[in-house]
Amino acid sequence: MKIIRPTYPKEVSIGLLLLVFAVSFFLSPQIFETHRTGANENVNVYFGMFLVSCAVIVVLLVLWEEFLFPVKVKQAGDGVVFRNHRTKLKQQVLIYCTIPVIFIFIYLRYDVNLVRYIIWAAVCMITPVAGKLISGIKNYNDFLKLTDRTIEYKNNEKEGIFELKNLQQILLIKDERNVLHKVQLLSADNNPVTIDLDEMELEAFIGAIDLFITTHYKSLVKAAGN
Repeated sequence: MKIIRPTYPKEVSIGLLLLVFAVSFFLSPQIFETHRTGANENVNVYFGMFLVSCAVIVVLLVLWEEFLFPVKVKQAGDGVVFRNHRTKLKQQVLIYCTIPVIFIFIYLRYDVNLVRYIIWAAVCMITPVAGKLISGIKNYNDFLKLTDRTIEYKNNEKEGIFELKNLQQILLIKDERNVLHKVQLLSADNNPVTIDLDEMELEAFIGAIDLFITTHYKSLVKAAGN
């Protein structure tokens, strides 16, 4: 496995997490009805604030994949395989499950401002699902395999294996930012097949995919618009 996009230095990453934790801890008292509690209970509210801040950190860890899961490319013989790693996704789901547990505990243990509690809980529980988990689960089996002889891919119900000797052109389609998002394969019989990289949870690998195709398939490659 080769890391292609390392995260920030560990000290910087931990510093950012601590900063987010501190900001969350400072803002979280709005969830609790502290004016209804006694002095002893107010002390316990700090533990609730700590838990809310932990939930925010969990959200960040799921969204910021590179902190726990550096982006890696798997070597496969004379080529490479790009995929949304299944082990990573399973671990993300397990990490995510701590968020509802935290908010259920807070609801049962403390007097809360219901409106603010619901807003915080909804943001913390919905953001990772919408931002990463749904897309990851949907594209659980998707992959792109590039070798010196073949191009193989799976994108939900679409899949195929193409031998380079049967291709007459590979068209790289990029967006307005000049970032690769589709690859069109044109066979000798002029039958085009489009691989929609932007639908396959491969955003982290786009640069490496572009580099591999342009260097290994140079004689076949043509950029869109050229």
